[in-house]
Amino acid sequence: MASYQVLYNPSSNNRRGEAEAHALDAILKDDVLTYRDVMKLGSYREFLMGLPVDEKVVICGGDGTLNRLVNDLNGYVPVNEIYYLGAGSGNDFLNDLGRKPADGLVKLNDYIKDLPVVTVNGKTSRFINGVGYGIDGYCCEEGDRQREKSDKPVNYTSIAINGLLFHFKPVNATVTVDGVKHTYKKVWLAPTMNGRCYGGGMMPTPDQDRLDPERKLSVLVYHGVGKLRALIVFPSIFKGEHLKHDKMCEVLTGHEITVEFDRPTALQIDGETVKNVTSYKAVK
Repeated sequence: MASYQVLYNPSSNNRRGEAEAHALDAILKDDVLTYRDVMKLGSYREFLMGLPVDEKVVICGGDGTLNRLVNDLNGYVPVNEIYYLGAGSGNDFLNDLGRKPADGLVKLNDYIKDLPVVTVNGKTSRFINGVGYGIDGYCCEEGDRQREKSDKPVNYTSIAINGLLFHFKPVNATVTVDGVKHTYKKVWLAPTMNGRCYGGGMMPTPDQDRLDPERKLSVLVYHGVGKLRALIVFPSIFKGEHLKHDKMCEVLTGHEITVEFDRPTALQIDGETVKNVTSYKAVK
């Protein structure tokens, strides 16, 4: 019989986080479970450092919960066994691993060490999935607005289509990878990825490996076309097939990636929105 600290986010998956965490009552039915609300926990790092080494931990939530975890840990990898139960609305971390929440627990320890950092507007933070810039940042910004007005689930695909057609205007960009500059016009997307997936199932960088021994990041530049062409190709990102359109979709890889836009645009880090951004720098 093992002892588990179950740290759940009650706000995840449209406020169903606590109920979904209790799926563990069946999964770990022979073990001792202690449930804790992460919103009342304080620092993950301080909590985990205070546990006996044989105490196991389950993190229950979505990608935002994982983002808070890795930033609270700030490079510290616990000696305890840390597991993850997906209970988010997008679950991009699980999508990248080819898993679903119903598949059960994933051991996190190897996935939360040596993570990349991103610097935006003078603030540096870690990310576990990716940094979205362009129409994806716009989608998160608009999704936040809708969430403030209604409890209904946010349809990011609908937001993206409307953004491509009407609201988001493409930008000119300079992308610098390991010191080499590349310039682009009419840029719709310029995300830098640690994993393959973001945005609830989009796969902008299908060849990216979050456990890559060379520790490289990948940046997709989706560029050079008008809104109708951008919209027609856009659905293929959900299967990673957009790279067939190599004149408008380019992936660059490296250890240090800087993206600069010629006007401020919203950005998202593991789904968390940052407004009015003109550049970001990601390093791994």
